[in-house]
Amino acid sequence: MKAVDKKAEQFWDDFISSMINASSVDTSETEEAKRKRIADLEADPFKWMPYYFPQFCSAPFSRFQRRALKRLIENKRWFQLLMWSRELAKSTFTMMTVMYLAVVKKELKNILMVSNSFDNAVRLLLPYKLTLEKSPRLINDYGTFEKLGAWTDSEFTTRMGFSFRALGAGQSPRGTRNENFRVDCILIDDIDTDEECRNPRRITEKFKWIQEALIPTVSVSGNYRIIVCGNKIAKVSIVALCEKLADHVDQVNIRDKDGKSSWPEKNSEADIDKILSLISYSSAQKEYYNNPISEGTVFKEMSYKKLPPLKEYKFLVCYTDPSFKESKKNDFKATVLVGRYKDEYHVVKAYVEQTNTANMIDWHYQIAEQCGDKVPVYYFMEANFIQDTLLQEFYKASVGRNKTVPIRGDERKKPDKFTRIESLLEPLNRHNKLWLNLDEQTNAHMQRLEEQFLALEPGSSAHDDAPDAVEGAVFIINSKVIHSSAATSIGKRQPNSKRV
Repeated sequence: MKAVDKKAEQFWDDFISSMINASSVDTSETEEAKRKRIADLEADPFKWMPYYFPQFCSAPFSRFQRRALKRLIENKRWFQLLMWSRELAKSTFTMMTVMYLAVVKKELKNILMVSNSFDNAVRLLLPYKLTLEKSPRLINDYGTFEKLGAWTDSEFTTRMGFSFRALGAGQSPRGTRNENFRVDCILIDDIDTDEECRNPRRITEKFKWIQEALIPTVSVSGNYRIIVCGNKIAKVSIVALCEKLADHVDQVNIRDKDGKSSWPEKNSEADIDKILSLISYSSAQKEYYNNPISEGTVFKEMSYKKLPPLKEYKFLVCYTDPSFKESKKNDFKATVLVGRYKDEYHVVKAYVEQTNTANMIDWHYQIAEQCGDKVPVYYFMEANFIQDTLLQEFYKASVGRNKTVPIRGDERKKPDKFTRIESLLEPLNRHNKLWLNLDEQTNAHMQRLEEQFLALEPGSSAHDDAPDAVEGAVFIINSKVIHSSAATSIGKRQPNSKRV
């Protein structure tokens, strides 16, 4: 046996052991008490599922899961896209829902499990099969499910009369019948692969197969549920195309619009922070926020180099984009320190984080301390953010530190953000006139700045607060250089040919 096969066998052995250990039954229970208990459980799916699947229910059901289940129970002809982030249990939730609809509601008879390949479909179907085979509680309350002669890993029919079949994308689903029952449930899970998403033609062909071969397996006049499980890993993907077909698109990211865990009972803020710290910004957006990013669309790469000492700059600009508190993107606060050296623009320091106002204000004092009397610093912030509340926060900080940050507003009427950033900074970057501080290359804040630059593209919902702050700083620098040049020109004595 291959090592990979041994590993898989051990995994499923552990799965069975865990299920059996968590699903003990009361052998002394009377028949009357048993009937009453079963009836009480069946009346409430949120009691039925934890009882029969305790190994999967380590945390209470979230609000979004409860709403999704309600929709699937109430709607008999329904296409639902569960575009849930990783770690939100979309496959497990779907399994328990299908079991409830088949075993309790008796509304499902012929179920297809579809995935990117036949082997993967079989793998996704195996928890269903093993649970029906081995679950002490299900067997104790509903009897033996296994039907001799119709029980393989890829296709099986239960004694209750409902059946499952695994199907890989592109395989023919024709003839999938369970006695006289047409397909009444299609489960599409893990349908997209990174490799296929890099080839739009393959996605188009697969989607055509779903529309022409797979969906028509259900009865036109009968009831059916079609459930697609997957986060959006690419802009051109099956999940993205299914958004147009679904009766309901249920998008849930690892964090909600307020930046809080969508399922705090399972995923703590600290746990989310830890895992996101281990992956790139673009990876996090793809896997946990349903926001696939095409890196390098505008800024192909960002360059680092050793920068001159601070005293070599004529002046620096500290520019802050403090973000909207009510932003649905849960924007980053971004403060950057930028200087011009000869004909280059240098990002000397960057602070980029989803944080509170107090920390953002503290960044300004850290910059002031770093620069000291080595170089003059102009502090700017977008004018529409400089309101009484924010000014009060700066004032409180100045009292505590006995030092004031002389911040002022950028009063210009700004055009579209993407246009501003692309038109001003992309040519500078392309011609090696925009540089990031090599000494800050391993700093998480500078890394976030670089990631936001690489993720920038028109129409994207990726965060762009750091590039926006750099654009603001460069614009202020250019304005000051132009004014300085104009003042010098006006004050200079002009030559007079008549002067002796």
